Amino acid sequence: MSTLWQNIQTKVLRSGSKLNLLIGINVAVFLLVNILDIIGKYLFNTPAISYYSQEYLWLPASLPKLLTHFWTPVTYMFMHAGIWHILFNMLWFYWFGQIFEEYLGKKRTLGLYLMGGLAGAFLFVFSYNVFPIFTHTNEAATNILVGASAAVMAIIVATATLLPDYQISLILIGPVRLKWLVLFFIILDFLGIAGLNAGGELSHLGGALTGFLYIKRLQKGSDWIANIANLFKPKPNLKVVSNNTSKKPYDLPRQEEIDLILDKISRSGYDNLSKQEKEVLFRASKDEG
Repeated sequence: MSTLWQNIQTKVLRSGSKLNLLIGINVAVFLLVNILDIIGKYLFNTPAISYYSQEYLWLPASLPKLLTHFWTPVTYMFMHAGIWHILFNMLWFYWFGQIFEEYLGKKRTLGLYLMGGLAGAFLFVFSYNVFPIFTHTNEAATNILVGASAAVMAIIVATATLLPDYQISLILIGPVRLKWLVLFFIILDFLGIAGLNAGGELSHLGGALTGFLYIKRLQKGSDWIANIANLFKPKPNLKVVSNNTSKKPYDLPRQEEIDLILDKISRSGYDNLSKQEKEVLFRASKDEG
């Protein structure tokens, strides 16, 4: 048992993978809430844990309630409504997240997960307070949102946008390109906004749009996640001036930029790089020499 626990700790806390960390948090929260809920129901005959978790950790569509529960756009994406809910979310997250981190590194997973979850929360709340189909019956007063689906959809769609022709094998179906699999998911979500889980499907679409836009901007050289992270980096108070003539006359390229260029080489070859991309690799090789 101790070896198993050590392996889990290594995977979740020491591997450097934000994918493993996020899955670990989701599973830990689910187990904690549900174990305490079962104990409360059997020993004290009260559903207090499930009630308070829904009341204070799930995302309400009601704007007045959201103002007093302003933390729920974050907490809802780490909560789940049942065993099958978390199982399917975490399985898809693990499968696509591994590909995402393989090609884009381990630094972007957490940022995109949060961005996708927040986008899903926004579209959910916006829709229930703007679209007549919901406002006519004041459905915002009673509807709540829970689950990591929007955050996971951001990772799934981002991976398919980056690698549309990447193939995975599905049971009973065989090899399928990511672009067709994800397109199928999005169509299902769009059709589902007319059903009983309209809020959940809308949040999925918000996360999907975030994943798509993130990769498109990244391919144009703009990394939203890195830009946001840079806002919180402390600026140095001292300015150091050096007259060292041995200083290299070029700026060192970022590792993320190098990784993207290497990925492009693996997909289409060195000859298809632009002049600017070849210059970046040249500067990187000078630094390594």
